Amino acid sequence: MTAPAAHAKNYTLPLRSAVDRVPVADEDRTGYDRDLFHIWIDADRDGCDTRREVLLAEAVTAPEVTGRCRLTEGTGTWLSWYDDVEVTGQRRLDIDHLVPLAEAWDSGASAWNFDRRERYANDLGDSRALLAVTDRSNRQKSDQDVAEWLPIDDVVCHYVSDWTAIKLRWGLTADRAEHTALTSLAEGCPNTPVHVSTAD
Repeated sequence: MTAPAAHAKNYTLPLRSAVDRVPVADEDRTGYDRDLFHIWIDADRDGCDTRREVLLAEAVTAPEVTGRCRLTEGTGTWLSWYDDVEVTGQRRLDIDHLVPLAEAWDSGASAWNFDRRERYANDLGDSRALLAVTDRSNRQKSDQDVAEWLPIDDVVCHYVSDWTAIKLRWGLTADRAEHTALTSLAEGCPNTPVHVSTAD
């Protein structure tokens, strides 16, 4: 498969080639503050903030919605694929940034302006970026990268592929331990295509 031009907005690479394309750089958390990313905005002003947009998009069974995007507790079901748990009602769900905000900061977002960080934190342009998962799995993961935390074995290859896609989408780097882990994990996975749509 031909490597994409450096300026290509959308491209596809086999998993191992995609992992190789993630730049390696040291990480630095100096100055990190979660508030610098401004999560859960209502970008299209339809009454649904980012959290609720993700919940509605990922529901296996749609929840009841009243008023301006009020999700009725106890309705709707979701499958948290990190741990293969089906959840009824949103109370036990967190919206996870696949590549955590702190990890993004370490990997290049510290140099971004506020607008770009806000867009990253509320990225509805790629369905892999934000995920409805159990609060337990999200808190176990916290801000760890693939060298430090992985979901259940059955979905590790899915996770590695999506992690790589989001890193490439936003032009983020990986530190050496993370890149080594990605490379090793990808070697044990099918060399399936990774579709990348770069963020503006």
